[in-house]
Amino acid sequence: MVRPLVVGALVSVASASAGLLVASLGATDAPVVAVGGVVIDSVPKVVRDWAIETFGTDDKLVLVIGIMVVVGLLAAAVSVLSLDRAWLGPTAIVAACVGALVAVGSDSPTGWLAVIVSGFVAAAVLALTRPSVRRAWIAAPERELPIGSGAEPMVLSRWDASVDRREFVTRVGAISAGSAVAVVGATVVGRASDESQVEAAAIFPKPPTTGPDASRVVPRGASIDPGVAPFITPVEDFFRIDTALVPPRVTLADWRLRIGGAVENELSLSYADLLDRHIVERVITMCCVSNEVGGDLIGTGRFLGVPLAELLQEAGVKPAGTQVAMESADGWTCGFPTEIAMDGRDALVVIGQNGEPLTVKHGFPARIVIPGLYGYVSATKWITSITLTGLDDFEGYWIPRGWAKDGPVKTQSRIEVPRSGATIDVGPVVIAGVAWAQHRGIERVEVRVDDGSWVEADLGDEVTVDAWRQWKATVDMTAGDHTVAVRATDRDGDTQTAKRSSVDPDGATGHHTIRVGVG
Repeated sequence: MVRPLVVGALVSVASASAGLLVASLGATDAPVVAVGGVVIDSVPKVVRDWAIETFGTDDKLVLVIGIMVVVGLLAAAVSVLSLDRAWLGPTAIVAACVGALVAVGSDSPTGWLAVIVSGFVAAAVLALTRPSVRRAWIAAPERELPIGSGAEPMVLSRWDASVDRREFVTRVGAISAGSAVAVVGATVVGRASDESQVEAAAIFPKPPTTGPDASRVVPRGASIDPGVAPFITPVEDFFRIDTALVPPRVTLADWRLRIGGAVENELSLSYADLLDRHIVERVITMCCVSNEVGGDLIGTGRFLGVPLAELLQEAGVKPAGTQVAMESADGWTCGFPTEIAMDGRDALVVIGQNGEPLTVKHGFPARIVIPGLYGYVSATKWITSITLTGLDDFEGYWIPRGWAKDGPVKTQSRIEVPRSGATIDVGPVVIAGVAWAQHRGIERVEVRVDDGSWVEADLGDEVTVDAWRQWKATVDMTAGDHTVAVRATDRDGDTQTAKRSSVDPDGATGHHTIRVGVG
């Protein structure tokens, strides 16, 4: 029974590979990606939260693998059932193609072509392999039912894996090789397209070095202690959480940022138009609402961009425009009160990160960064439109799915030295980490061993209230197992609560604690 399972896997892999190649040539989503997007939009919130908590930034890879496994198993089942039902295989392929076409949508001709090619490849693989599978299925010694059983004589069949083994293996190898070539080709084409677009944006204004707009320069890798994460998070280490199974490919020639709705003057800005605007660079810490207490879905970058407030002033916001509603190239949406963009904070339409143009996975060619707001209500990657509307007239992607409409970042802190579970020596021990309260700033950080008194930590330099602050404390540790906790107090005088809560609906709370062995 191995052959039908192999055929099922081949049908799914070969068709997905072909669709991926065609889609990459047209810079659109492959059918498996489109289907994955529908899955992401459809799964219950509890499942989505579990995936992010369990797999972190690898959740999308796990989803793709899961889809391929499910499709492969279904294809294998169809392959087995179609041994005596020749019509079942083609029918299943047509049904799968119809579902994929619905997922792709009517506005993507290349996506439709990718689905059609995938269907033809699936049918071709089935046609090439089914004869060997069928012959192996029916090949068996003839045995008649016992005389006098009252039934008509018939031929019983059993599986014979020895039939046409060489022919089957040869075809399987050829199809597998073709699929591998298609995947490699799609990868090469996709990377070349992404690199060419980013290279086209490589020449952009440098931020001013003097005056009120001067960048707050922070040395790359600066840290209060060797075990604490670098103050500026390298782009390659920056977390990525979004609903796009793969980042949408946006060409600079076609891209526009449109600002409309309740405004006096609608704007349509090209990438070159953004470069001609007032460019600033700001150090900002971004944190995902799905970040658990002590989690790593947080990072700090030097973001280069245009102040959002200036663009909104240029458009002229009408009184009815009390909410900034945004949409990305892949259809994701979010929104936040307009007053937040206008209250003096460094809300930016970002085009660069850490001295380089945005990478594709982090929002190229432009994204939004709003200090003090979780990304689910503000951090629109691959942004294409900003619409001014009423607070009650629009809800972003996550709001109907159970998350709070307002998403201010909560004051939090994290222990990074020592790591939980570490064994350390008796005596003075350095406890260090980071704390954040974007747009409010960190006033104080304290640590505690077991149920002892809170000990105030030394704080690193405050680069800006919009960035995290490093801290370090030295405490005397006695032999045994101990629990170490940390809490932070922001500039508004609010101290972290010890009460633990989950990330939904508006961010986790609680003190980060670690367990260490001393001896």
